[in-house]
Amino acid sequence: MIIRSRSLLPFLLFPLLVLSCVTEYQPDVVKLPPALVVEGQITDQPGPYIVKLTRTADYSYKAINLLETGAVVTIEDNQGNRETLREQAPGGTYQTRADGIRGVAGRSYKIVIQTRSGTRYESLPEVITAAPPILKLYSEYRNEFVPNTFVRKQGWDVYLDTKDPETTGNYYRWEWAHYEAISVCQKTQLGSGRITGLYCCTPCWDITRCYDCISVNSDANINGRAISKQLILRVPYTSTAPYYVEVEQQALSRGAYLFWKSVGQLVNSTGGLFDAAPQTVRGNIRSTTDPNAVVYGYFGATGVSRMPFYVDRSRGQGIPNMDLPVNVPFPSTPACVACENSLYRTAVKPRWWVY
Repeated sequence: MIIRSRSLLPFLLFPLLVLSCVTEYQPDVVKLPPALVVEGQITDQPGPYIVKLTRTADYSYKAINLLETGAVVTIEDNQGNRETLREQAPGGTYQTRADGIRGVAGRSYKIVIQTRSGTRYESLPEVITAAPPILKLYSEYRNEFVPNTFVRKQGWDVYLDTKDPETTGNYYRWEWAHYEAISVCQKTQLGSGRITGLYCCTPCWDITRCYDCISVNSDANINGRAISKQLILRVPYTSTAPYYVEVEQQALSRGAYLFWKSVGQLVNSTGGLFDAAPQTVRGNIRSTTDPNAVVYGYFGATGVSRMPFYVDRSRGQGIPNMDLPVNVPFPSTPACVACENSLYRTAVKPRWWVY
């Protein structure tokens, strides 16, 4: 399948473009040799674990990555345990069994990939380090003017507190996932601006993640001390209903930390005249059969601690910035639409859901 990837990794190879202030410059399409892109990790939390394989395409103003199908993907540890992942439809995504291999703190893990063309890749082994627990999650309400406008923007900043271990060399990354219960599983935009839809057949939740929010840190300056008021996300005022979010604190290896720090710097570059030129961000994966094969991405072995949090939005000011209402015809045909599990939707009740 050919899709527009939601991943960060397609941004890894963009050259710096310098535009004349007199004559518009139309750059040629950059030709890049096809390269494998690997995204995935194993953690000390229950699986399944997911690995995504794509292959770079020529960069244009609408860059895409092509899904890498038909590969054999295996995760192995240093105790002789291994599992071959199953490719999921429509392809390019490989997944362990729910009761399959599971990461254990103190053990090392690597991924082995053999593509349909026969090229073999391996990651460097990584040891899982247990993540310290999240001590506290809390939110602060903000209501402020958007610069140079009369529009006010309001929302809640969510912060995290934790405690760094006494040992040196600890590296962190923070991620989050917002789950929102939905009743309509299919929406269609009509020409009049109205939206029509069909109900979900079962309870269903949409999942929102921030794919370009790279939040990493190390204990270089705070070893053994508290990490306080670490910003995790900003919650929008789109409803007065509680906002459910699961926050994940990851303990990274030094290699993974440097990789994600570089990706974050690349993604956050504004492209100004004095910005550093974009760099090639390589990972911990190499080809064992073709030394000239180019591969990007990182396979990590990560310790994780999670905590749920509800943001009380009932005290927001004014009317929330709600989406347009959906008109569901009655009687609807078909009667309902199945809630299909994906990266963006699930029929499985979130672990700490209470509403």
